[in-house]
Amino acid sequence: MAGIYIHIPYCKSRCTYCDFYTVINETHMDAFVEALCIEIELRKKEVSESVQTIYFGGGTPSRLNPEHFSAIFETLYRYFPIESTAEITVEANPDDLSEEYVTLLAQQPVNRLSMGIQSFNDEELRFLSRRHTAQQAIDAVKRSQQYGFSNLNIDLMYGLPKQTKEVWQQNLHQATELGVPHLSAYHLIYEEKTRMYSLLQAGKIQPVSEETSTAMFAMLIDWMTRHGFIHYEISAFGKEGYFSRHNSSYWKNEKYVGLGPAAHSFDGDSRSWNVASISKYIEAMKAGTPDREREKLSNTDKYNEFILTGLRTLWGMDMAELKARFGEELYRYCMENAQSHINEKLLEINEDKVSHTDKLTLTREGLFISDGIMSDLMWV
Repeated sequence: MAGIYIHIPYCKSRCTYCDFYTVINETHMDAFVEALCIEIELRKKEVSESVQTIYFGGGTPSRLNPEHFSAIFETLYRYFPIESTAEITVEANPDDLSEEYVTLLAQQPVNRLSMGIQSFNDEELRFLSRRHTAQQAIDAVKRSQQYGFSNLNIDLMYGLPKQTKEVWQQNLHQATELGVPHLSAYHLIYEEKTRMYSLLQAGKIQPVSEETSTAMFAMLIDWMTRHGFIHYEISAFGKEGYFSRHNSSYWKNEKYVGLGPAAHSFDGDSRSWNVASISKYIEAMKAGTPDREREKLSNTDKYNEFILTGLRTLWGMDMAELKARFGEELYRYCMENAQSHINEKLLEINEDKVSHTDKLTLTREGLFISDGIMSDLMWV
C-alpha cells in the first residue's frame, strides 16, 4: 500500500481559482473528525500492506486544531500498519502557521509541510483571494524551519493575468532564498465553476499569452535546476532525498486509500470516491455505510493512465512493463505514435542504469507540449 490521502475540506475563505470540494462553515468540524475516525475503522481491511505515506490535503488541513490531529493519528495508528519511516505531510496556509500552531503541530507525527504560498507578490495574492501577505509567507516558512520542519514544500502559481516575467523571477528568487528543498509550480487553469472562470468569461481578465507562459515555464526549469533542484515531475522540483514520496506513488500507479468527503481511492483495478458533501458523509459514517461510488478500469483505461503518469516524470515509461501489462498491440500502437516525436527530439528512449530496461521520456523540448504528446500516445 503506497499511501493514505485524507481530505480536509475546510477553508476560511475560497480562493478565486479553486474547484476542489471545500466549505467555509467550520461549525461541524468536530463531527467531521469523528466521522473520519469511523471511516478509518470501517476501511481497515482495505489496507494489508505497510503504509508508506500519509497526506492531509484539502481544503486547508491547517484549519484543524491539535486535538483533531491527535484523534486522527491515534485512530490511524490503531487500525493501519504505518511504517515508522512513513512520510506524513500536512498542507498548510501561511496565515495559520502561528508560532503556537507550529509548536503544537511539531508534537504530532507530521514530518513534512506543504505550504500553499502561490506568490510572494501582495498584488497577486489579493487577486487570488489568498489570506496571507508575502511577508507572512516568508515568516511562516522560517518559523516552520525553526521548529524542525526541514522537509518543506511550497506551492507557486504562474501564468496569472497581468503577471510579468519580472514578478515571476522575483517569486522564484524568493523561493530559493528561503532554502526550501521542494517546490511545486502550477500554471493557472481556468476551472469552470470558479470565480476566476467567471471573470474570464465576462472579459474582466485576459489570460497571458502562450509565448509568456512558455517563457515562464522555461525560467522555472532553468532557475530551479541552476539552484540544485531535480526536475522530477512536470510541476515538481526537489533536492536529492526530498522528492514527494506520496505524490510519486500516484505517478507510479501505486495503490492508495482516500478518506474524507470527495476523496478518491485506487486499488489497482478500480477507482472509488466518497460523496462530496460533509453532511452526507457524516450521516453515512454514523450509519456505518460509506457513501461511495466505484468505477472499474478497463485495460484501455489503465494503459492511458500508464501513459499519462509515466511521461510526467523523470523516470519515464518502462517499455518492458508497457508490453508485459498491455500486450503487443498496445505496445506497437504506442511506439508507432511515439516515433514522430522521437524523430523531432521531443521524446527519447534511454536505458535505466539501475533496472537496465528502456524508458521512454520527454526531452526538455517535449516538456513544453507534453499534453499533446501524451494525447497522441493514448488509445481513444
